[in-house]
Amino acid sequence: MSESVNYKFWTVCLVQNGDYVLLLNRQHDNFKGYIPPGGKVEFPESFTEAAIREVKEETGLEVSDLIYKGLYEYVNPEKNDRYMIFNYITKCFSGTLLEDTHEGKPVWVNKNEIPNLSMQGSIRRRFPLFFEDGTFEIQVEWDNEKNQEGEVTIKKT
Repeated sequence: MSESVNYKFWTVCLVQNGDYVLLLNRQHDNFKGYIPPGGKVEFPESFTEAAIREVKEETGLEVSDLIYKGLYEYVNPEKNDRYMIFNYITKCFSGTLLEDTHEGKPVWVNKNEIPNLSMQGSIRRRFPLFFEDGTFEIQVEWDNEKNQEGEVTIKKT
């Protein structure tokens, strides 16, 4: 008999305006640095609905016409955990940008500046894939002993 797996779902939605992307300058807890808007999927909403809601909550912008770009997941065999992050991009948005939110200050950043920004490795790893044709799937096996990422597998279609 197999043990049950603990699934957790998140979304990320990169909002693009020409050569600029909308990021949050997050400066709290363990996730400091620049990150795209996103967050947990609330049951029973769809992944796309969650991405739209999270962008609105974290930036004030209404987004539409999201394009699915890929899956980023962490698996932890020792704890039977699987964390799945569904990634989207859009160029369709309206509204007024919030000054600041609990997740960080929303800022438009030129894509060319991304290599110079403080950013989590997981976001930096997938960032260029948002702008390539096709989709991606990245699986990261979590190393419990070292409390860090272990083996990383990247597939593009």
